[in-house]
Amino acid sequence: MLGGDLVIYLDNNATTQPADEVVSAIEDSLRNNWANPSSLYPDGLRARGSVDRAREQIAALVGCSAREIILTSGGTESCNLALGGSLSDPLDSTLGSALVSKGRRCVIVTTRFEHSAVRESAAYFADRGGEVVWLEGGPDGVIDPATLEQILKTRAHEIAIVSVMWANNETGVLQPIAKLGSICRQYGVRFHSDATQWVGRMPTDLSSIEVDLLTFSAHKFHGPKGVGALYCRRGVVIRPAIIGGPQERDRRGGTENVSGIVGMGVAAEMATRWLSSGSDLSANVSSATGTVSIGAWSKGETLRNQFEELVCAGSPIAIVQARGSSRVWNTSNIAFPHLEAEAILINLAKRGVAASAGAACSSGSLDPSPVLLAMGVAPAVAHGAIRFSLSRNTTEAEMIEGARAVNESVRLLSQSMPSA
Repeated sequence: MLGGDLVIYLDNNATTQPADEVVSAIEDSLRNNWANPSSLYPDGLRARGSVDRAREQIAALVGCSAREIILTSGGTESCNLALGGSLSDPLDSTLGSALVSKGRRCVIVTTRFEHSAVRESAAYFADRGGEVVWLEGGPDGVIDPATLEQILKTRAHEIAIVSVMWANNETGVLQPIAKLGSICRQYGVRFHSDATQWVGRMPTDLSSIEVDLLTFSAHKFHGPKGVGALYCRRGVVIRPAIIGGPQERDRRGGTENVSGIVGMGVAAEMATRWLSSGSDLSANVSSATGTVSIGAWSKGETLRNQFEELVCAGSPIAIVQARGSSRVWNTSNIAFPHLEAEAILINLAKRGVAASAGAACSSGSLDPSPVLLAMGVAPAVAHGAIRFSLSRNTTEAEMIEGARAVNESVRLLSQSMPSA
């Protein structure tokens, strides 16, 4: 259900529906556990205990120590904290020039395929005197580890941080995070990954890969919006982005969002159970590369592939982006050349289907996706690109009906186009 109307919801990369258990836990916390967790009387200590318990649940989802989890307002803040906290004093208004003049590490290495939380942060840094090295990828957007290694061989001493997202929020394309992290560790360079579209959907074990900072958000795995986390490997020092209190070990001031954190903890525990429910533990599952197709998520991958086949069969102009590449199981980006994504989405909404044109943060923009353009997709194709994203609750019937609605919408819009 969405807004009281029955819909086929295929926009789970924008947000997922909170699980009933999560909603109940949040409501209980708001009613019965509302004290300030920094207070020393019993109600405050009980609130502190619920935050600590949730931190343990969140840490268990990604395979790290609870002390390595910094609780934030979501993925965007976590990305800003990872990058900004690795670069400079947050009160320094001359970010880039100050770094250069003091001879400190002053280069960010990232990609144009990132979410705007990273991509625009890097551009902001560059506008103020810093330097950004943009890693180039292949036509699918995948970074060749050799490209990164070549940069680090000569410039490691200048680089403050390398940031590469794990699963692309628009195409689902997976990056070789384990290999990239290993190269950064070899050259002593800090490595951050935005794993917002990965965590909770695929197994994550941070004890087995060389990542220093990792971003994720509760509302991508059936938790509440407005709460997220930054994994900060023990020993990695970052400067605070919010100053004014000792919370999160002096790295993020302000009274904790106790009910949201509790909800994230419950969602994390549910995701952990779901991920292990269908896994063949004897198989060689590599969560660092994301190239496997076994486990609880395999049903979703099958549904995603079936959906793409039905759309392509019914709409010959359809182009599935990065179809032959490793992708997270729930994401499909399909372009319809010479059609406008907004028109397709309006027609889909009339048929009860919810999807999006790229990142939800960019909704309302008439410009083609920067991610697709960076992949070399022609503007006439990128303008007609739609992102469909599943959740662990998506059904086969929804995918079949969704594909039918897509094909009807495309056929209607194609007929209304003027003849060449």
